[in-house]
Amino acid sequence: MRQRGVTLAMCMALCSGSAAAETLPQPEGQVLLTITGAIESTNHDGSAEFDLAMLRQIGVTAFETATIWNDGRQRFEGVTLAALLAELGVRDGTLNAQAVNNYSIEIPVDEAVPGGPLIAWSRNGKSMSLRDKGPLWLVYPYDTDPAYQSEVTFARSVWQLNRIDVQRP
Repeated sequence: MRQRGVTLAMCMALCSGSAAAETLPQPEGQVLLTITGAIESTNHDGSAEFDLAMLRQIGVTAFETATIWNDGRQRFEGVTLAALLAELGVRDGTLNAQAVNNYSIEIPVDEAVPGGPLIAWSRNGKSMSLRDKGPLWLVYPYDTDPAYQSEVTFARSVWQLNRIDVQRP
């Protein structure tokens, strides 16, 4: 009897320790981005909801690049996709990025690299409204790599981004 109790206690400790999800803080402002699926950190019914302050907390990055949608170089500020996925414990799989208008596209997680895509909340120092491709826009540093100047990358540049579903292989 004692052995079974010890075994049960060990199993519970091992099972709960490795499978337990990290808890993110609750958003205090308007939720701009909801991430569902195979994530390790959550704050709302198995998903992760982020307001602007929470996204900023992960880290702010900026770059300038030309886009096919705007005239001249634009300065974008936001959180890198790599940093956001690291915060959620995502290391592999596919992202289904979705916009307010239900546009969606799959993006491989391995595309989230340092110096890569950014989930931008401002363009040229101003917050982006829905009419201006905001409040969040997944942008790439198109000028830094010819591979980013492709129809595939342009299609993955989701504006009015509001949801990402993480799918693991």
